[in-house]
Amino acid sequence: MQKENQYQPETNAVRIQTARTDEMEHSTPLFLTSSFCYDNAEEMRATFADETDFNIYSRFSNPNVDEFVSKMVSLEGAEAGYATASGMSAVFASFMALLKTGDHLLSARSIFGSTHTVVTKFLPKWGIEYSYFDMNDPASIEAMIKPNTKMIFVETPSNPGLEIIDLELLAGIANKHNIILNVDNCFATPVLQRPLELGAHLVTHSATKWIDGQGRVLGGAVVGRKDLIREIYIFCRSSGPAMSPFNAWVLSKSMETLFVRMERHSQSALTLAQALEGNPHLSMVRYPMLPSHPQYEIAKKQMSGGGGIVCFELKGGIASGVKFLNALKLLSLTANLGDSRSIASHPASTTHAKLTDAERANVGITPGLIRISVGLENVKDILADIEQALDQSK
Repeated sequence: MQKENQYQPETNAVRIQTARTDEMEHSTPLFLTSSFCYDNAEEMRATFADETDFNIYSRFSNPNVDEFVSKMVSLEGAEAGYATASGMSAVFASFMALLKTGDHLLSARSIFGSTHTVVTKFLPKWGIEYSYFDMNDPASIEAMIKPNTKMIFVETPSNPGLEIIDLELLAGIANKHNIILNVDNCFATPVLQRPLELGAHLVTHSATKWIDGQGRVLGGAVVGRKDLIREIYIFCRSSGPAMSPFNAWVLSKSMETLFVRMERHSQSALTLAQALEGNPHLSMVRYPMLPSHPQYEIAKKQMSGGGGIVCFELKGGIASGVKFLNALKLLSLTANLGDSRSIASHPASTTHAKLTDAERANVGITPGLIRISVGLENVKDILADIEQALDQSK
């Protein structure tokens, strides 16, 4: 692996590659193989005894996956990393490898729906307790720590409400109590935010989103402290949530354009958010780099850009949300974000429709909340489509 870490992150995202083969290719080839061969029995024995770093089986490691991991490790400034089949398998592995029966997880209340399901439905099956804290009330967090608290988990910005919390503050609490701070950095990516530099111990990613950036493949990653990643690796090599070599190859190529894409997404999202503020059909517009955002000062401190997600609240609630989606002509209606194509979603009538009103309110899902994933189209076209749909949502 060519680890050119003396360069800037943008360069590392482009130039970190597996070593060239005898064919002298310029672009990394695909290593579509389930297993790897050895020259002799002794070499094979030594590899299985962990005396070498040779590949054994693609469920354990693969050159394409290693290249992707090396890029993620470099961009996040981590000691080590591991790639998984999806973002949720990365989150799940970070829990299961490091928590055991009798432990307590302290999590932000505002988290992705599938993560919420893992925390509330599955962790208790294995005797792992959980508590939720309010990201808007950070002063209450330390009092919620128990003697058996082993991990703090948070998304910042959160999905879908874009709540933000001071990571240096959280890291101080975690270190004071010898607790692992695990940060989902999916929305910001390492381009806009580097949680490890702010004191986090682990960072999880759904690479399916902005890392891929074109809605093609699934993938996840966990990076951070070497001793923690080792435990995650041991768990994953036996339980099997391996990233496919093909997906790793796609994601590694995607990262070559990550910095220029995130700059464009962020610029367009800010332009869109600014244009929508004051729209008569909306009661709220939320974007990290708008001064009206409740955690605007924190966003400015720990993020270099606001990312590609804009949220707003329709005055007409659920009914208006449905009308708004049906009136869109350019934006896609799909269960994804972080695409080159702009996407609109209405959580109250789709992803969170099975929750009660109280449960939705508890996780920040209001009746008229719309989440826009701002793509790479001309922002004038994105805005025009949203404005005409808003006019028809009354």
